[in-house]
Amino acid sequence: MKKLKIFFTFIVLVLIIATSAIIKSGHNIYKDAIKKVPIDEKVSSIESKDDFVKLNDISKDFTNAILAIEDHRFYEHGPIDLISIFRAIAKDIKELKLVEGGSTITQQLAKNMYFTQEKKFTRKIAEIFVAYDLERLYDKDEILELYINTLYFGDGHYGIKEASVGYFDKLPDKLNFEEATMLAGIPNAPSIYALGNNSQLSYQRQQQVIDAMVKFEYITQEDLNFKVNTEQ
Repeated sequence: MKKLKIFFTFIVLVLIIATSAIIKSGHNIYKDAIKKVPIDEKVSSIESKDDFVKLNDISKDFTNAILAIEDHRFYEHGPIDLISIFRAIAKDIKELKLVEGGSTITQQLAKNMYFTQEKKFTRKIAEIFVAYDLERLYDKDEILELYINTLYFGDGHYGIKEASVGYFDKLPDKLNFEEATMLAGIPNAPSIYALGNNSQLSYQRQQQVIDAMVKFEYITQEDLNFKVNTEQ
């Protein structure tokens, strides 16, 4: 029994040391990133682009769709969502690799602003530090607005305006329900879901978006039926 206690104590110490090292490394990555370009400068550069679109000028169907599929509790949690993180950790342990990140929209914005898409624990830690800064400096609507304008929609389209005009030849506030839900599904995997691929997977992903909107009450089944019928 004594040897068992010593063994478990050793394991705990190793885990603490390893975790501390990862957090320290992630914090260093974060500090280097914001030292090179402070967050307010990054935000200003995004907002100054000609194709930047204000949240009020984006189809409500699109914003509801992106919230439903990417982070349905966005307005309820802080920079991180512990529920999503624990769910992701359980899946990662099961798969023995980093397959699901449990990232909030704020974390995804931090990644889009500063980091690569590479899945590393240290990068995730750096992303979290930036996410806390973003939610300290900006409100939820501002963060959502920045996020939508930094998404990649495949086929060379960055941001909602490029995607809306490029795919449907219309501004973001003119998107109908079908177009909005189609676009909202692309950023998860642009190389797969981009509309230029003309793939059935794009439509399957769109259905996942619509299902999420109904599940998380961003649209009622009655309103969904009405929109589908009127757009046919």
